[in-house]
Amino acid sequence: MQALILAGGKGTRLRPLTVYTPKPIVPICNRPFLLYQIDTLRRAGITDITLSLSYQPNKIEQLLGDGSDYGVKLKYTVEPQPMGTAGAYKFAEDLIRDRTVVFNGDILTDLDLKAVIREHNERKATATIVLTPVSDPSSYGVVETEKDGRVHRFLEKPKADEITCNTINAGTYVLEPKVLDYLPTGENYSFEYGLFPDLLKRGEAFYAHIPSRTYWIDIGTPERYLQVHSDLLANRVVRFHIKERRGQFDAATVAEIDDLSIIGDDCQIKPGAQIINSVLGQGCFVEERARVENSVVWPHTRIGTNAQLIGAIVGRGCHIGRSAVVGPGTVLGDKTSLTDYTFTCNMEVSKQ
Repeated sequence: MQALILAGGKGTRLRPLTVYTPKPIVPICNRPFLLYQIDTLRRAGITDITLSLSYQPNKIEQLLGDGSDYGVKLKYTVEPQPMGTAGAYKFAEDLIRDRTVVFNGDILTDLDLKAVIREHNERKATATIVLTPVSDPSSYGVVETEKDGRVHRFLEKPKADEITCNTINAGTYVLEPKVLDYLPTGENYSFEYGLFPDLLKRGEAFYAHIPSRTYWIDIGTPERYLQVHSDLLANRVVRFHIKERRGQFDAATVAEIDDLSIIGDDCQIKPGAQIINSVLGQGCFVEERARVENSVVWPHTRIGTNAQLIGAIVGRGCHIGRSAVVGPGTVLGDKTSLTDYTFTCNMEVSKQ
């Protein structure tokens, strides 16, 4: 069995963080995001994994290599132009002629993939789509199912009076090789609007798997990027427990670092500084009496004396000036410099 991770998106909703860092490898608790999906596949016994790339593919391949460091075998395919979700699957067909698990490259989930595959086999399904319940399905496309689990229909962003269920596409599929034969070659084609309606028309054995209790989040916006950090730090994601929260770093004895926070290697934390429910990447420098709370700071950023970061995301190599206040909802791109006493809130700032 094989896997394909669709990791070609530009991550526009996460900008300015993704100007220099492709979304598939943005750090989540100081690990490249794709490693969480690779962990999920490896737990299910799937080690033959293809990454479908488009945006800054060399950075991803240089970081992950052949996968041997992570107990898997990684292969890469690069789309010549955006081809859509199903088009990317078709483009990779020379590498994936077996039954294939397909992941959207922006979902973090602790899904029990073994259970999905087992149910797919028991039903002798041609295709299985994983669904997840949401509180407000009007922002998504809902998927209706029959009592036996067969997919009935797809309803995109329904109005309030059209909502019949709360289950949406969770971005994970198990597909038999014959599905590739239903896809056009060299065209931009989607699972949601192209392949899946076609499978229903053909009367194929197309089933849904609805996990009983599974964590699921699309990391593609700053709000959800922060949320996934909060959930991981609080151990709310069942199959991903953070074991090592402290790297090799220097901290003053009077600095305050709570038990939830993650501190990367080579950080320096000066007297009176406070790190609360936050993540510091490698090589960060936190000066006296600075406070970092509910925030994510990427590597090699310097936070000035008495500065405050509250509910913010700060990219690589930034400089936060003395007594600056970086408030909730602020996103700073790589190498941004804030002068002393700057105040920001609900802003996106990118170095030009």
